[in-house]
Amino acid sequence: MASNESSDNKKLSDGTIFGIGNPLLDIIAEVPVSFLESYNLKSNDAILAGEAHKGLNESLLRDYPHHQFVAGGATQNSMRTATWLLQQPHVCVYMGCVGQDKYHQLLHDAASKSGLLLSYQICENSEERIQTGTCAVLINGNNRSLVANLGAANHFTIDHLDDPNNKQLMEKAKIFYTAGFFYTVCPAAVMRICEHADKNNKLFCTNLSAPFISEFFGDKLMKAMPYVDYLFGNDSEVTSFNKHQLKLDTEDIKEIVKAISELPKKNSQRKRVVIITQGSEPTILAIAGDNIKEFPVKKPMEIVDTNGAGDTFVGGFLAYLALDKTLEEAIQAGAYCAYECIQQSGCTFPDKPNFDPAKFV
Repeated sequence: MASNESSDNKKLSDGTIFGIGNPLLDIIAEVPVSFLESYNLKSNDAILAGEAHKGLNESLLRDYPHHQFVAGGATQNSMRTATWLLQQPHVCVYMGCVGQDKYHQLLHDAASKSGLLLSYQICENSEERIQTGTCAVLINGNNRSLVANLGAANHFTIDHLDDPNNKQLMEKAKIFYTAGFFYTVCPAAVMRICEHADKNNKLFCTNLSAPFISEFFGDKLMKAMPYVDYLFGNDSEVTSFNKHQLKLDTEDIKEIVKAISELPKKNSQRKRVVIITQGSEPTILAIAGDNIKEFPVKKPMEIVDTNGAGDTFVGGFLAYLALDKTLEEAIQAGAYCAYECIQQSGCTFPDKPNFDPAKFV
């Protein structure tokens, strides 16, 4: 096994990290420009599937035999990353809603293969057959065109958390995480998890995820904010959060991040920690009441694909958080996972991690 200090240091219990989000089956394929043109797609874009894209997935599966399946969606990416870094199957449990179709089986197989402990809610609608969420990742040279169909991911309901098996999974978990996208689907489930974490002195972590979350779903995000122990995001998401929620008269990222760390918090025994990535610029760490810290980012010789870099950073961080490592080590672990991810096509990794905090600078 490749050198990976984390897996040697501590064996974590199954389901230590609990993720809930919008599961998507990523279908990755290299395609010619003519394929993009046939569906009126741009070579470097990300869109939601419309009427014009019916049959696109089937065409990929039929005509491009070298396609690859990856268990995607922001939170599921983070759970896969943590599992990969720790090299401990089932340390991460993941929930989200899927359809009753072949894409569900393909997604389940891909996620299981990556070591996740799964508890998908299956969307059963007798009137209309709702498809498992997918994202076609169309590669043409160095360009990637993404066509997402959220499908069943949009239909998660809080009843799934009432299932006795799922209640048990919540009881066992020590760290909870959801990306900001899930606030658009089932904010009631987010609040259920927030309250459980607070009542049982567990960690609740979340992500700003995209500028539109703060703009259009900011009220849902702010309702959860008093419960947030760890908040992730990037510079553009922080700017949007300030514009639509904080409304501070400043554009200084550090000032905004510091203000977020000091927003009211229900559990006053634990200070809020805010971690903001800025691409190749230093990562910012803010702890309520403390000075801002910055961490330089190691850049690879070649970047293949930046999709999923933020998700993988979170996964690496959560893995080291679960191991009770320092914040500095957790940030390094997150940076390492993002470093490996952006050298691969899609949100994928080498077979084994080779992370040494002392050398990864």
